[in-house]
Formats: sequence, structure tokens, C-alpha cells
Amino acid sequence: MAVRKILVVDDSATDRQYLLESLSRLGYQVVLAENGEDAVAKTRSERPDLVLMDVVMPGVSGFQATRQIARDDATKHIPVIMCTGKTQDTDRVWGLRQGARDYLTKPINVNELAAKIAALG
Repeated sequence: MAVRKILVVDDSATDRQYLLESLSRLGYQVVLAENGEDAVAKTRSERPDLVLMDVVMPGVSGFQATRQIARDDATKHIPVIMCTGKTQDTDRVWGLRQGARDYLTKPINVNELAAKIAALG
């Protein structure tokens, strides 16, 4: 599966913009969401090839949104990579148990992220 369209989910406008610019330079089409609820809706409507999900957001957390995406028949095939400031091993394990394919901690290293995206395809 070649990744072309990526949904970036983060409540931080700075982090969204950083990933938008970094991923656009690498040739990806980027769609943005500000929270978990918006992420679930846009995953259904936009049909991205990949979701980059923050964890700590108001309302629906990234863990909850990832679980919804992973359990929905319409979206469960879309991989989720958690991109978060939560650095504890228990957070990583919990994120993967919710259905995430991988887990990166902030600040996000674009080269590491690009390698993980390439590994999906």
C-alpha cells in the first residue's frame, strides 16, 4: 500500500503546521484535524492512507479516536501512528493496544517518521 494522503491530528496548530510542511515537502497530500472527534469523521470522509495521531487533546483523546478507527469496518484498514509527547512505556503499550501500528514521541524527527511511513508501503 503506497501512502499518498496523510491525516495529521493534533490540537497544537504549531505541530499541525510543522507536519503539514514537512510531509508536503516529501510529496504527501496532507489533511488536518484538530481533535479526536474530527479525526474519526475525517478518516471516514477523506479516506487517508495513514493517520498521524496526537494523544492529549480536548474531548476525544487520541487513544479513544485510534480505538474507534481501528474497530470501524470502514476504517480499520487505515494504519495509525501515534505522534505524542507521552513518553512512558505504558503509554506506548496502551497506544498499540488501541490499534496503532507504531508510536513516535515528540519532538517528531521527520527522517524517522518518513522511514516509518515508507515501511508501511
